[in-house]
Amino acid sequence: MTNVKAMVLRSAGTNCDLETVEAFEAAGAEVALVHLNELSREPARLEDFQILAIAGGFSYGDYVAAGRVFGIELRHRLQRELSAHVARGGLALGICNGFQILVELGLLQAPSSAPEERAFALTDNASARFECRWVTLRSEACAVPWLVPGELMPVPIAHAEGRFVVRDEATLAALEAGGQIALRYVDPAAPNTTAVYPANPNGSVAGIAGLCDPTGRVLGLMPHPERNLHPWQHPQWTRRGARAEGEGLPFYRRMVEFAADATLTPA
Repeated sequence: MTNVKAMVLRSAGTNCDLETVEAFEAAGAEVALVHLNELSREPARLEDFQILAIAGGFSYGDYVAAGRVFGIELRHRLQRELSAHVARGGLALGICNGFQILVELGLLQAPSSAPEERAFALTDNASARFECRWVTLRSEACAVPWLVPGELMPVPIAHAEGRFVVRDEATLAALEAGGQIALRYVDPAAPNTTAVYPANPNGSVAGIAGLCDPTGRVLGLMPHPERNLHPWQHPQWTRRGARAEGEGLPFYRRMVEFAADATLTPA
């Protein structure tokens, strides 16, 4: 057990919260599962945590658009506290629906940008259907200090609105130049190239599966590393040889280890 405290945030429709709690506990963190209403009543609680994670699921039934209602709720209730958390050195992670919420909040943009000026979005899968399958991610050289560039990670996805799109080529170039492209979908048989369907399950531009903010302290990704903590969770686990743990667990462990060594600036 480290001295790292992680908050997993949930609301109506969140359904991956317990898996996310398990992931952070297995990684050595002390974890609190907190409802949005609880945090809204006591926003100062966030100051006690080094990590904030927004779990996956279908918050508020994904009415209007995926993550839209939860994002609006957070923006109106806790935008100042969330921004302060990142500014003082705290980490934030959004998984699947949590990634959609981070995009809605504008936390993945440059600090000077306003949410209405957003130049990228997560929209309907190019296949026009819900995709539930295993994919392979490749970590990119990016601003996130605890990701290992070039590392491959098999993980499952389960979403209908996970296609990452940009306003124009200039936006994509700026994300690349700023080290914000954190994870890409790749074909495990050809991991040095950007994948096409089904290895890129949603048609995301440039195979982008995960994005970080310019500081590297906020990370969002569509796949679910918390669903690959144990060797037997992989559908071909009996063919992959002896493994002590699933490939998703080091993802969380390194995040917790980085948070343990990071210095937070008091609010």
